[in-house]
Amino acid sequence: RPPAPPPPGAPTARILFLTDLHWDRQYVPGSAAACPDPLCCRGAPGEGPGAAGFWGSYSKCDLPLHTIDALLAQLPNGTANGTGGFAAAYWTGDIPAHDVWQQSRGDQLRALRTVTALLRARLGALRVFPAVGNHEATPVNAFPPPYVRGNRSAAWLYDAMAEAWQDWLPPTALHTLRAGGFYTAQVWPGLRLVSLNMNFCSQANFWLLINATDPAGQLQWLMGVLADAERDGEKVHVIGHIPPAHCLRSWSWNYYRIVSRFEGTIAAQFFGHTHLDEFELFYDEETLSRPVSIAFVAPSVTTYINLNPGYRVYEVAGSYPGSSHAVLDHETFILNLTEANAAPPGTAPRWRRLYGAREAYGLPAAFPADWDRLVRRMQDDEPLFQLFWFHLHKGHPPREPCGGPCKAALLCALRSGRAADPALCRPLRPALPFLRIQQLWQQRRLC
Repeated sequence: RPPAPPPPGAPTARILFLTDLHWDRQYVPGSAAACPDPLCCRGAPGEGPGAAGFWGSYSKCDLPLHTIDALLAQLPNGTANGTGGFAAAYWTGDIPAHDVWQQSRGDQLRALRTVTALLRARLGALRVFPAVGNHEATPVNAFPPPYVRGNRSAAWLYDAMAEAWQDWLPPTALHTLRAGGFYTAQVWPGLRLVSLNMNFCSQANFWLLINATDPAGQLQWLMGVLADAERDGEKVHVIGHIPPAHCLRSWSWNYYRIVSRFEGTIAAQFFGHTHLDEFELFYDEETLSRPVSIAFVAPSVTTYINLNPGYRVYEVAGSYPGSSHAVLDHETFILNLTEANAAPPGTAPRWRRLYGAREAYGLPAAFPADWDRLVRRMQDDEPLFQLFWFHLHKGHPPREPCGGPCKAALLCALRSGRAADPALCRPLRPALPFLRIQQLWQQRRLC
């Protein structure tokens, strides 16, 4: 049964979504925004053009802590009962900066504890549900499966996370978090959250050369959680860092099958990692034509690379008998760096609403079928596609326009909830060889 709009007057809830904060503790306003290193805006401040802005820079730079703090400080009341406030927050990882060549375990733990403390101070009593990003480990992307013990294991990281997040999560969630970096917890009556450790599907995690199918038993665990939720009449929100189509093929296809099997239980999926504002559609496995789910991929807080800072707010069906707990709409907010950095010193930055999804794209609802129709409409409606391209980059698109091959690759990505499946893109126009599409995908992957 596809989700239905809530009845008139039914309660809704707002969920704050943060991803890819990438705090750079060595960020220096006035330093060189262009440099030969993989990460810039660090070092001694200088004079003249090309200097790093106070709030961030359109370059290969991450963010100073005061920009992240300014984002959190301007949010509405963070308690569930506050006017205009949030019922929960989902936070899908990537806390440290991109200076991966010089990071130590101590650096990663400092970033984890500093940013967690900032969220707790600014969000107050609001419950936060985190997920593990690929940049939390050192070396970056290196997440050994749980059967690896001793100093090579990831226990140093998971134990620190369990300690930092113990006020947000129940003991049962902390137990599996310590074991493998994933957990489940109840958000409110009728809605369960599953936080996946997507590093166990990552193409960059060399530990998965040993076993790429289900290296931590996480998919098997997920099926058990979903089966229990189905039996108990609960709906489930899935959060994670790396979107499913960016995963290794075997893991990604198995996950796709699980989503198809539990389409009546999984109410929504939320991911980050790409730093861009996009989504991945899931279709029935028999015909690949009926949309059954959507993985929302939210834009990053960080500017890396050449972006405005941003965050997302999801409106979902609230807690009432028969609620779908599905996403009804979402809004994206940004900080225009050009304006913010030009303001007089001491001026609080003005975060603004970039767009609301249903309003901007003319969606009757925000269910999977509506996003599927949007992809089809963008094939022929060029102004609509260019609006999506503008939002994809948080209001600061690249100078080079998105022409025919770029458009074909992007529309294909929006239909692809699983990795390396050319069948998902065959209904689209203009047709482009799938090998060429994959080459274009690789060019735009930032992390």
